[in-house]
Amino acid sequence: MPLDGPKAPEELERLAGQTITEDGLGGQAALKLFADALAPACISVDHPRFLSFIPAAPTEAAVLFDLVCGASSIYGGSWLEGAGAVYAENQALRFVADVIGLPAEAGGVFVPGGTHGNLSALVTARHAARADRVSEYHGRWKVVATGETHSSIKHAAEVMDVDFVGVATDAEGRMRGEALRRTLDAAGDGVFAVVATAGTTNFGIIDRIDEIADVCAERGIWLHIDGAYGGAALCAPSVRDRFRGVERCDSFIVDPHKWFYAPFDCCALLYRDPSLARAAHTQKAGYLEILEAEDTWNPSDYAVNLSRRARGLPFWFSLAAHGTRAYTAAIERTLEVARAAAEDIRSRAYVELLHEPELSVVVFRRLGWTPAQYADWADRLMRANFAFVMPTVHDGETVTRFAIVNPRTTEADISAILETMA
Repeated sequence: MPLDGPKAPEELERLAGQTITEDGLGGQAALKLFADALAPACISVDHPRFLSFIPAAPTEAAVLFDLVCGASSIYGGSWLEGAGAVYAENQALRFVADVIGLPAEAGGVFVPGGTHGNLSALVTARHAARADRVSEYHGRWKVVATGETHSSIKHAAEVMDVDFVGVATDAEGRMRGEALRRTLDAAGDGVFAVVATAGTTNFGIIDRIDEIADVCAERGIWLHIDGAYGGAALCAPSVRDRFRGVERCDSFIVDPHKWFYAPFDCCALLYRDPSLARAAHTQKAGYLEILEAEDTWNPSDYAVNLSRRARGLPFWFSLAAHGTRAYTAAIERTLEVARAAAEDIRSRAYVELLHEPELSVVVFRRLGWTPAQYADWADRLMRANFAFVMPTVHDGETVTRFAIVNPRTTEADISAILETMA
């Protein structure tokens, strides 16, 4: 498929014009307008050379079933209205919980994305802390994480009006147990959650979860793990050991629309003890009492949501159709390409690897380039419909990166892109 690319507002105005009219364009004309003018202005995130941010590469089965979900008009907020859909979603959630190593009673819900999942998990953690310490603490609540943690954690702290407390990382950019202990000692009372990262967005770095879990257990603090990007790699035997301690978390997120080959928008949010999430999130209203009266699983009770589409069904359908071994094979393939990319970079005199890839993100610099040269290079690749590789910033320096989650990305694709930097 073509990579495509953005267009200026003025160009879209010329190509599409006013699309909403009193009498309507008719279905065929509106579809042609979208196909000819609007769709080419959207980058194909499942293109094998889309390697910026964290791409998406949904399976054909997942995309097709997304159409089924939309056409079926299924409501996914309650068992009463969508029991079959909720049953299937819960099996997909159980697959993720088993990969993590959570107990049989664990459960959760599919939410739109990692930002939503992180916020919902932290709301649950604070609610649980308030219940435990209601007579002991009345000051400012605090969440602890590193500066490498996804921006959604700081955003969640702002939304919740709690303090964000940063932990220093080691030389590899990881949170470690001793640094966390020192931070907690300095922070004093009010820390209700620690957020560890299982694969940072910029570098794919995994915090030392085993050490963090030890500290959280000692202090009685909720451990939330953000595995939005990297959590899928728990399926890959070649890197599984890098997630030691993950099974001890209180909550966990992973985005199937990233490395689990589902369409946007889909984040799996899981809790060790779902009853704590239900206590925090169940909404009360007269018309909702019928849902409370039944001993059933209502997804709307486990996150900051009420109305929801059954967004986990495309992921479920693809898992059911292909089997879990196919997912392991696809993820291992992307890890293989990432390792090959690192070797390719090492073999070229004009580029330099910044960090040995822990997962499938490969960060490197083009020696001697300015930020303007990176930007010009990225624009040229896009205009040529060749690749989408954007610069990023690390420690104040502009560099670039490959984020490889598409199993159709090959070593040849990587080499071809690197050749354009010579």
